[in-house]
Formats: sequence, structure tokens, C-alpha cells
Amino acid sequence: MINNHSLLFLKKFTFNPKDVGSVIPSSSFLANNMVAAAMWEQAETIVEIGSGTGAITQVIANRVKSESKVILFEKDEEMGQRLQLDFPQFIRESNALELVSKLKKHNIQEVDYIFSGLPFYNFSPVMRNQLISQCKEALKPCGKFIAFQYSLQMKKMLSEHFEIESISLVPLNIPPAFVYVCKKLKN
Repeated sequence: MINNHSLLFLKKFTFNPKDVGSVIPSSSFLANNMVAAAMWEQAETIVEIGSGTGAITQVIANRVKSESKVILFEKDEEMGQRLQLDFPQFIRESNALELVSKLKKHNIQEVDYIFSGLPFYNFSPVMRNQLISQCKEALKPCGKFIAFQYSLQMKKMLSEHFEIESISLVPLNIPPAFVYVCKKLKN
């Protein structure tokens, strides 16, 4: 059954497939696989980049401690407004290319986890590098960057910036996706 979130996602994909990356939001199987990599009882600050219509955000909301800070990055204004309505307890920002400066605006110096739904391989190499560098800079030592991708094409780049702890395939998603769990090395 198609809901309003799925229709909005499909509309955005139709007009801008490179930024959206898929025709429908992430499945609950994918979202649960991603958030399972976090130690929620210790997580104080969480970021999600490419929040879309909130498929992963909803699972984060179900797991996060009430006193933790969650910052959602979604540059599409319509999807961002939907996120603000659905998750008023979280901070919403637009452009993840400015991740570090946006966090500092909220008095956040570093974060425990960054979850990503961005289709990195659709972006230019310069944009990919900037996004990954921003994520690495924002993470605490040993913080984790957890991202899904539809291929293994990002493995080399991610391994240059992080220690890849695991890569798992989630077949129950359209399309099937790989979840990368990457750890920032201690400085």
C-alpha cells in the first residue's frame, strides 16, 4: 500500500533521481539493520544526513534516549518540512555539506553516530569528498558513520577515511542495499 511519504518520495525521485537515489523510502528492514549498529544507551548526539521522508528517522526516534540530541539534515524543503512535522523533538538543518558549521551553531562539537541515506555515488567526486570529510570531522574518536548504498562502489573511499567494521547486504529493500558500519579512528 502506498502512503503519503512514499508518494512524496516518488515525486522527488522523478524530478531529481541523482539526489534521491531510489523510487521509494528505505524499508523497515534496512532502517532496523542500520540502527542496530549503535549503542543507544550511550548515544548522546546523533546525526542523520539525507533523512528523506523519515524512514530511518522513525527507527532512530524509537531507540534514542529522550535527553539525546538528534539533528536531521535534509536539503529538500518539502521533505524537510515533513520531517519537522513528524519529528518536532529533533533539530532540522538543510545542507550536510555544511555539517560541521551547522553543528557548531547548535553548540555541538562532535557526535557519536552519523546515519546516512545519501546516494554518495550519484554525486560528483568533489561533493562526495566534502561530505565524507565533514562526517569524519564531526565524529568523536571511535564514533561511527553508518551508511547504506546500493553497491559496493564506496568501499574504497570509505576505507580511506574510516575503519570499515562491517558491510552487510539487506535484500529486503527496493533495491537491495549494503549497510556500511565505519568507525572513526582515534586521532
